[in-house]
Amino acid sequence: MIKKISNLGDSALYCDFGDEVNQLINSRVIKVFKNLRKNMIKGVTNITPSYNKLIISFDLDIINFEQLKEKITLMKIQDIEEDGTKVVEIPICIDEEFSLDLSRISKKLNIDENDVIKVFLSKEYFCYMTGFIAGMPFMGDINKNLRLNRLETPRVKVPKGSVGITEQFCNIYTYESPGGWNVIGNTPSKIFDKFNFNNPLKIKPGDKVIFYQINKKKYLNWNE
Repeated sequence: MIKKISNLGDSALYCDFGDEVNQLINSRVIKVFKNLRKNMIKGVTNITPSYNKLIISFDLDIINFEQLKEKITLMKIQDIEEDGTKVVEIPICIDEEFSLDLSRISKKLNIDENDVIKVFLSKEYFCYMTGFIAGMPFMGDINKNLRLNRLETPRVKVPKGSVGITEQFCNIYTYESPGGWNVIGNTPSKIFDKFNFNNPLKIKPGDKVIFYQINKKKYLNWNE
């Protein structure tokens, strides 16, 4: 399952699950992540999953690299669903003021704007990881007909709630932030709630996501 465990600086290691980015490899990352979190090893201070890697930080005063590597190698990996992998439905408004790059996407891909929207909404997306900014979900896999590169010149400010696409991925900006993804719409749904200490993430790694379109009136009156 884990192809290689390597040292990362003096107080972290990373588990390498392979070079490919797909749901099979990522599901293995999440499985090990859940097992480590469920059966916490003394001295581990943080566990960070990504597409195909798992970074584990540790306290050198309590455990060292070789000791941690041995514990991970000997750990029995079990199916753990304590978080409850789920399907999350996310509203998206694609009115002109929110779909900042819809016209660009249409021209770049030579697809009618309405067809771009139709294809985008027809897909069920898989959350590979969260990060970059707090709670931002990175989801795949975009329909092959909608795959394109980032903006040539990134924006200094991407509005909070923006739904962006690039290459095979889709994301949601949980805060206003610089960014170069192609923005197709905006969601009023609170994806990350820093005040909800027990469950701040609306979308977690391993979850499936479905977008559904709402009009501007519903967007402005959204209260969830």
